[in-house]
Amino acid sequence: MNNNVYILEDRAILYINGPDAKDFLQNLISNDINKVSDSSSCFASLLTPQGKFLYEFIVLKHKTGYFIDCEKSQSEEIFKQLNLYKIRTKVEILNLSNEFVVASFGYEKYLTIAGSKDILGFTFKYREDPILLDPRNKYLGARLIINLEKLYLSLKKLDLKNDKIEKYHSHSHKLGIVPKNLNKLKNKLFGIECNFEELNGIDFKKGCYVGQENTARIKLKNKLSKRLLPIEIIDGKLSEDETIYYNDIDIGKVLINEDYPFALIKYLNENFNKDFIFKSKSATFKIYIPEWLKI
Repeated sequence: MNNNVYILEDRAILYINGPDAKDFLQNLISNDINKVSDSSSCFASLLTPQGKFLYEFIVLKHKTGYFIDCEKSQSEEIFKQLNLYKIRTKVEILNLSNEFVVASFGYEKYLTIAGSKDILGFTFKYREDPILLDPRNKYLGARLIINLEKLYLSLKKLDLKNDKIEKYHSHSHKLGIVPKNLNKLKNKLFGIECNFEELNGIDFKKGCYVGQENTARIKLKNKLSKRLLPIEIIDGKLSEDETIYYNDIDIGKVLINEDYPFALIKYLNENFNKDFIFKSKSATFKIYIPEWLKI
C-alpha cells in the first residue's frame, strides 16, 4: 500500500460564514449546497452568466460555515468575485490560506483509516480535522484539510510520508482531471465541456445559479459536442490556443500547454479517434479519453 502524502501547496482555503452563507453559495455554484454536511463534501464551479468556466473548487462544511478548497492561483480572484456577489447578504468571506493546508493521500490508504467510507465526498473528522474522499473521482484519493501547525503530527500518526507534489499532478493528469493552470481555461469553454457532470460538479435538479440557463440548455438539447481532454505529447512543444489537426482538419484547440496539457476537442467529429496521432504547429501528440468518461 502506498503511504505517500502530497502537501498541495498550490491550493488555498477560503472560508465563507454567516447567517446567509448557505443561500449565498446555493445561488452561485453549479452544485447543490444541500449535499454538503459534516459527513459529505462536493465539487462545484463558478461560471459566467453565459455558462462559461471561471473557477472550480471543493466545498466542505466547517463549523457554522464552509471551506472552499481551490487552486491558489485563482484564490484571490475567487475571493473578489464572491465579495462582488455578497452585497446585502450577511456573509463573511475570509482567506485562510496562511493558516490551513491541503494534504492528499491515496484511496487505499484512506480506506484503512477508522471512520472512512467508500463514498465519493464522504467526510469525517480525524483529530478534529476533516478528511474527505475526493468528490470528483476516488482514484484522486483523499484530502486532509488541516491547520499548518498540526499538519506534521497528524501525518506522523497516520504513517504518511511526504512526497513530491509533481507526482500528484502527474497522477491527476493521467486520470484526465486538470491538476493546475486552471486560469488558462477561464472564459474559453462552457463548464459542462469541462466534464463537470461526470466529475459530480453539476446538479441539474437544483434551482437557479449563475450560468444555469445555458448549462441546462446544452444538456437538455444534447448540444455537447466538445470536451476537455488530456494530451500526451509524442514530440515537440505545444503553444496555448493553437489549433489541433488531423489530416488538415481542425478538431480542437490546445488550452493548457505546459506541464500537464489539455485541449478542447470536437470529440464527435469523424476525424477524432483516441488512437489517432494529432498535430499542431510544432508538436505531435495523442489525446486520450479517461476511463470514467463514457463517450
